Order: sequence, then C-alpha cells, then structure tokens
Amino acid sequence: MDVTETPGSSPAPRSVLVTGGNRGIGRAIAEAFIELGDKVAVTTRNGGAPDGALDVRCDITDPAAVEAAFAQVEEAHGPVEVLVANAGITKDTLVLRMSEDDWSSVIDTNLTGTFRLAKRAAKGMLRQRRGRIILISSVVGLLGSAGQVNYAASKSGLIGLARSLARELGSRSITTNVVAPGFVETDMTDVLTDDQKAAIRTQVPLGRYASPAEIASAVTWLASDGAAYVTGAVIPVDGGLGMGH
Repeated sequence: MDVTETPGSSPAPRSVLVTGGNRGIGRAIAEAFIELGDKVAVTTRNGGAPDGALDVRCDITDPAAVEAAFAQVEEAHGPVEVLVANAGITKDTLVLRMSEDDWSSVIDTNLTGTFRLAKRAAKGMLRQRRGRIILISSVVGLLGSAGQVNYAASKSGLIGLARSLARELGSRSITTNVVAPGFVETDMTDVLTDDQKAAIRTQVPLGRYASPAEIASAVTWLASDGAAYVTGAVIPVDGGLGMGH
C-alpha cells in the first residue's frame, strides 16, 4: 500500500477503522494495528475500545449512524485507508424455528451493514486511489452449519460482495479480501461445554482453537505492502477445518 516514507523512516501511520472492535477478534485486530503504529478507530455499540483507539459509537444497521461514524473518524484521523468489517451477530436456531426477525436481523447486520461500510469507505479510497477493505467472514460461510442458516448465508454473501468490489475498485489500487476464521477462543465459544469443545477439536486437523491474535495476523498481512497484489481472495484461518472449499 502506498505510504509516505523517507529513507530510514517508518511508514506513515494509516487511518484504520475496525468495526466491532471492543472484544474478541475485532479487539485483537484493532490492537495489532495500534501496535504497528497506525491511527485506529473502532466502532462499538456500548464502548470498551482498546487503549489507544478512537471509540466510535455506531450501529451499522443504521445508515445515518454509519455516515456519522465515518465523519468522526475522518475528522480525527483522516480518510479511512484500511477498513476491517468485523461486526456481526448470531441468532442460531433450526430453520423451522427461525423467525423472520432471526433471519433479517442477522442479514441486516452481517451482510447489509458490511455493504454500507464498504460503500462509504470506498468513497474516500477512490479519491486517494488506494485502500484496503478486509471483510471478516467465517468457515461456516463455506461449510454451512446446522442451526445457522441465517449466519452462514450472511457470511457466504460477504465473499460475493468482496469479489465484486475487487473487480470494481481494483483499478484504483484498492484491494478487497476476506478472512474466514474457524473456531476461535472468544466469548462466543466460551459458552460451550467441555464436551462440545472437545468434539469440535476432533474436526480440526490442527486439533485446537485459534487465538484472536492469529486472525489478526492474517488481517494485518492483507493490509501490508506484502499483500499489494492480493485481491478477491478468501484466506482461511481455521486450522484446516474447511480445506477444499
């Protein structure tokens, strides 16, 4: 990614926006960019951003809130150069029990909310003629999962969204990629019983869960100079669980 440098200097800090950055994977991603010296803003609903990050309150299902969030970030850090769309929800239940709200709320947050973020970020990136858009999907979007029809559909949709953006925006040096985590040690997996966790580990060739930091490493690589020629890719960080998809 083009950054201003002088011989012997570090790259200029970039304006990075991470949605859902107050816990779990999003927090680890935000902390990784802070450690790199970037200017990091995170969206949260109720606060709790990591130290060193700009805490922006935003409900990504509200178009006006998304616009206001970008205005706040741009005023503090300049136009967003790296967008990490991580915010998402689950409402798991078997399809015959899934209500219209169970379906629409997950799609509205995970897929439509991400569309809003990417569209607004692209506006500034096109003016700068550079940028990185990174969408956080899931291995479930590739494999499917019983009881997660809504979540799987939303996470699968991110792949089509990303690849279409890659084609639309690539001529302006804007890359769009997807990271698809597997099972990760977060609050969401902490609620599982020991037996459930053991059963899941038997499905993963590496035999363990990922740490949030391992997901963050893939994200920061996609935002680095080393990934400048990578776009439209789906990077699995799943211990081999979804290989072949």
